[in-house]
Amino acid sequence: MSIQDRLAELGVTLPDAPAPAANYVPFVVTGHHVHVSGQISQGPEGLITGKLGADLDVEAGAAAARACAISLLAQLRRACDGDLDRLVRVVKLVGFVNSTPDFTDQPKVINGASDFLVAALGEAGRHARSAVSAASLPFGVAVEIEAIFEIR
Repeated sequence: MSIQDRLAELGVTLPDAPAPAANYVPFVVTGHHVHVSGQISQGPEGLITGKLGADLDVEAGAAAARACAISLLAQLRRACDGDLDRLVRVVKLVGFVNSTPDFTDQPKVINGASDFLVAALGEAGRHARSAVSAASLPFGVAVEIEAIFEIR
């Protein structure tokens, strides 16, 4: 089954890859790896903002992280000239969570992205990962995630 078919089964349609908001490129392909710049939490209704531990609970944070993962796949699709089936595996995610100083559930928030990638990609979606707190993130978003993918 193709990755597009798996996404369709999950009810996910990838958006167009978001454009960079500053002086950087959205991804870099080097050898068999695609390094995708940080994708901020946004959905069809716009930016997903707020601070975990103050404005948002873990469930809302995990939904924001899932939105980041969808944008990561949109960037990957663009890097692969539209062919997501070139993906070999997700290598690593680095997740940043906009949270209060006493919030300690960053891993549960970033699970929203990790769980989605495994559901969409199967074993190829399993990855190494970091999940860290940030005092603030661009535009006040709740989550930002960057990724490294291996491709054919």
